Amino acid sequence: KMKVSFGMGVSARIPWIAFTAPEMQVSKGFYPVYLYYKEEETLILAYGISETEDYESNWPVEIMDSEQTIKSYFGKNVPRYGDSYVYKTYSVNVENNDVIFSNPVDKSVVLSSNIESDLNEILIRYKKIVSMEVKKEDSPLGHGLFYMEKQLEDFIIHNWDNTALGKKYDLIIEEGELVSQQYRTDIGSIDILAKDKKNGSYVVIELKKNQTSDDTVGQVARYMGWIKENKNDNNVKGIIIAGAFDKKLEYALKMVSNVEVFLYELDFKLTGFSK
Repeated sequence: KMKVSFGMGVSARIPWIAFTAPEMQVSKGFYPVYLYYKEEETLILAYGISETEDYESNWPVEIMDSEQTIKSYFGKNVPRYGDSYVYKTYSVNVENNDVIFSNPVDKSVVLSSNIESDLNEILIRYKKIVSMEVKKEDSPLGHGLFYMEKQLEDFIIHNWDNTALGKKYDLIIEEGELVSQQYRTDIGSIDILAKDKKNGSYVVIELKKNQTSDDTVGQVARYMGWIKENKNDNNVKGIIIAGAFDKKLEYALKMVSNVEVFLYELDFKLTGFSK
């Protein structure tokens, strides 16, 4: 999900609405943002950059090299977000309590549908950029996945019957209690242990939590070995659930049999709120 933040109080010199990825904040991150410059009667949809704290990553170089900064657009310093980059601009005119947006170049009226389309376009672009950052294991968003993947583990368990896993495998219940999640062994806890619906063989499921591909594959293989020996199951299989399938994971799996990978996706959605 995407967080939506507002800065529209009386004290806000430049009212703003920002759309941030889960691991970013308005004070530390990069994100699409609406900025209303009242004196200039201009609304800007910008490639926003936080002013309070520097973030470890930023908008791609091609954006920063090709787009104007806001202070460059106005030809002067502005109170807020002057170093952010312009995506779209709209002239704002208030007539009889109606707000009319127009193109600052040709003065043509800009419809609300056009403004919505512009927002969707920058959000789609932002989603792709953030996804690229997530795939870098050393990126701040990559580290943030440790938290999100813990939530993913809970989500998978609670929605098991509605997942692709639930169609082929059963969770394990002993004496009326679910024991599949964080299944204890004497060499550690398996994230999820399930059983094949067809042949009853065990399935070791591990989420790639903020660790290298080598660590994850080694961990799955280790638990599969434990199941093979302690549960007398020669057909045990492994499943890795990851946010991306990288080359390291691909080559590591070439040397390990009976292990497959499931990918999950982060999906940003904006949902309208109505009372």
